[in-house]
Amino acid sequence: MDENHRSSEKHTEVEPVCDAWQQMLQGALAVFLLLGAMLMVYHYAPVPDHDLQAQVQQLHRQVDELKQEEAMPSLVLNRYRNSICYIFGVYHVGFGQQPPSLHARISGTGFVVAQGLLATNRHVAEPWYGDPEADALIRKGAKPQLEKLVAFFPGFATPLNITPVALAAHGDLAVLSVDNSQVVDKLQPLPLAENAPTPGELVAVIGYPMGVLGMVAKSPTAIYDRLAYRRDDIGAANELAALSLIRPSATCGHLGDAIGDKLIYDAPTAHGASGGPVFNSRGEVIGINAAYIDGFSGGTLGVSVRALRPLIEVAEQQAPAAAQKLHQ
Repeated sequence: MDENHRSSEKHTEVEPVCDAWQQMLQGALAVFLLLGAMLMVYHYAPVPDHDLQAQVQQLHRQVDELKQEEAMPSLVLNRYRNSICYIFGVYHVGFGQQPPSLHARISGTGFVVAQGLLATNRHVAEPWYGDPEADALIRKGAKPQLEKLVAFFPGFATPLNITPVALAAHGDLAVLSVDNSQVVDKLQPLPLAENAPTPGELVAVIGYPMGVLGMVAKSPTAIYDRLAYRRDDIGAANELAALSLIRPSATCGHLGDAIGDKLIYDAPTAHGASGGPVFNSRGEVIGINAAYIDGFSGGTLGVSVRALRPLIEVAEQQAPAAAQKLHQ
């Protein structure tokens, strides 16, 4: 009994020691595993990479630029619509007292660039410029003459008389003064880009493609039915103005190249849009729409604003004298 009792006591004394040893081993193993895991994380986990952060920031900027480009055509059209006018003109080329040998109309686009001044193409401000038929008559001694040149602005019920004051000697650019400058002074001049354009960037062209016909085509059905088959462009334009339907259109594309003062882009256009502003993705005017190549969708041509700035300076000096001569 005593021996058994002693044996039993020994047994009961050993068990607590074994439990403590097991717990210590388990704790040591847990610490070892934790240290091992920390070492693995230290050696194998990716360390924050500053280059990766820079790439992520660059992607964010690119996404923001894409969003800005996507919104640009709508932004510039809504912001500057009222400063972009439809130009209508009538001219003839003839010899003295004889009936005119050539009698024609012109449709184009212009936009406000300074106080009381518009920019457009020379072939809009001086419609016989670059016209082979008119050139042939002029070489024979015929004289060209403008009979009418007016600008229809969105929001104005009547057209305003305009007068060419500065014409590019080489290039299809012109600046005109507006007869009623107090009205146009309320309009916002379009921002001209300071930096050279970058080939590949998004561009938007705003103007009046197809002239009166284009505006009639997008007018409400009742007005379209009334005006579609008229041959009186000026009468139709006056009616559109009275109904607040003088509204330019925007087309988009990309700048294919910029060579000297010439811009090449693929934004679609048509006659009537000549002289309209060409915007970059930042909403700045980089050029003046001038021409398009038939049969080549990427062959729309414009003139850089770099060539326009000197004409604006000349026009600002000559506009008061031109206005005074107009009223004499």
